Amino acid sequence: MTSKSKAFVEIVRCPWAKNELSIRYHDMEWGVPQHDDRVLFEFLVLEGAQAGLSWDTILRKRENYRAAFDNFDPKAISRYGQRKMESLMRDEGIVRNRLKILSAVKNAKAFLAVQKEFGSFEQYIWQFVRGKPRVNRLQELSQIASRTRESDAMSKELKKRGFTFVGSTICYAFMQAVGMVNDHLVTCFRYRQV
Repeated sequence: MTSKSKAFVEIVRCPWAKNELSIRYHDMEWGVPQHDDRVLFEFLVLEGAQAGLSWDTILRKRENYRAAFDNFDPKAISRYGQRKMESLMRDEGIVRNRLKILSAVKNAKAFLAVQKEFGSFEQYIWQFVRGKPRVNRLQELSQIASRTRESDAMSKELKKRGFTFVGSTICYAFMQAVGMVNDHLVTCFRYRQV
């Protein structure tokens, strides 16, 4: 078969993946089951920071977040004091919202408490989907939920443990990001891969 006779194969993605950053994120990370505590904490912080903003904004600032927040080391973040908080408020590379920055510190402390109690955050958080991803069969973006019974339960439990910026919608976005839920459309090439 010559190169001229080869059929052009178009990759079909979820429609929200439209630019270089979101395509890379969609193709490499979104919906992939994640069990690494540091990465789970990263997504917890980033999803909270995204509240009221576009995910593209957060993707553009992600490397800055990693630098500003000690590569999402919850032990380091849990020790942030007033001086560090003021420094973060001046950092144009992140979302400079005092409540969201304070939330990262509170959530780091709560995260460490969960790790101590359960052995890992992964052991705790995956119980909300009984240890395995929920696979949806969605045909179009309009069918994607913004919250579910599981995200409601997760939100309620995280709040009880002292986490902030963990409303049900944020929890559901977190679940999608870390592969607790597969919300790739069935037409998307990643649907069967994850």
